[in-house]
Amino acid sequence: MQACAQRIFKTAWFAKAARSADIIDADICKAARQLADGLGDDLGGNVWKKRLDKNTKRGIVVNKVGEFWIFVFLFAKNDIENIDDKQLKKLKKLAADYQKLTKAALDRALESKDLVEICNG
Repeated sequence: MQACAQRIFKTAWFAKAARSADIIDADICKAARQLADGLGDDLGGNVWKKRLDKNTKRGIVVNKVGEFWIFVFLFAKNDIENIDDKQLKKLKKLAADYQKLTKAALDRALESKDLVEICNG
């Protein structure tokens, strides 16, 4: 497996949802590499949608260009076809908040387990 080009994280919520869906960290890291290569749906505002789990699940991912990807939301394709405009607006706000994240704040989020690091390239 290739090394991750950037730091890859998942939120505590995403970690729990991924565990329930049997999606492992190696698959999430692979998805992040694919996103970095442009293989995902760019929803604008540093928010991406990525197919996971043999195309049965969708991950919502935010990124800080050149620094990190954070997997924040997971849903089944058969439960939700797409996120709506209101949800997308909230996700864009979340992405903007992550853009402002300092190294110290990132370290605190890791220490408190609000974020879990998957790989660091």
